[in-house]
Amino acid sequence: MIEVKTPGELEAMRAAGLVVARTLSLLTEAARAGVSTADLDELAEQTIRDAGAVPSFKGYHGFPASICASVNEQIVHGIPSSSQVLAAGDLLSVDCGAILDGWHGDSAVTIEVGVVSDADRALSVATRSAMWAGVEAVLPGGRLTDISHAVQTAAEQASLADGVEYGMIVEYGGHGIGTSMHMEPFLPNVGKPGRGPRLKVGMALAIEPMLTGGSGETRELDDGWTVVTADGSRSAHWEHTVAVTADGPWVLTAAE
Repeated sequence: MIEVKTPGELEAMRAAGLVVARTLSLLTEAARAGVSTADLDELAEQTIRDAGAVPSFKGYHGFPASICASVNEQIVHGIPSSSQVLAAGDLLSVDCGAILDGWHGDSAVTIEVGVVSDADRALSVATRSAMWAGVEAVLPGGRLTDISHAVQTAAEQASLADGVEYGMIVEYGGHGIGTSMHMEPFLPNVGKPGRGPRLKVGMALAIEPMLTGGSGETRELDDGWTVVTADGSRSAHWEHTVAVTADGPWVLTAAE
């Protein structure tokens, strides 16, 4: 069963989404050379709690922090650390979630630390474009894999335009969200259109493609959380929480 929300419940999710959006905006400003990912985690938790919300990630299946901070070859689920100090040229993906009045918001951005390479900037732009293509496919009456197909097609188009064969991470993808952070359905980032559950007004989905500058193969570090590219290539991750409405997609984690 896929959770369907009332208009009022979607408004409550929007409030949680705005907490996430403001937090990610502050983290983007704060992510500079010499700053540790633990510093960013502290700022995120304080910002979320000051808004009367609770970090979704902290304690989730034992995760020890309020954000996932994944640097360079780290794809997702990077654990913030005082020893992980950012340097100019790093590509930092930050995933953030907040719970407000029982409703969840979830979003991720990839941040350029100082001046990054043209290749890394193109990788991030391609990933963000793939996310927005998925967002545009969140339409009532459509099928779940219409979103998957839109994400995949945009990524492939970016590969052709950039002359780079970007790797798509297929083990991880989007998901339903609402009264819990991760809910049915799982939303693949690749697939043929016209398959899976039909999208209904009131559903909410987190859309989150992850691309790499090389292979799509991954491995998990010994910490049991951090996922990295198997070939050491760099990775980018973008995500928004999106509601299905009669008027089209409503991005609940977009800034005001």
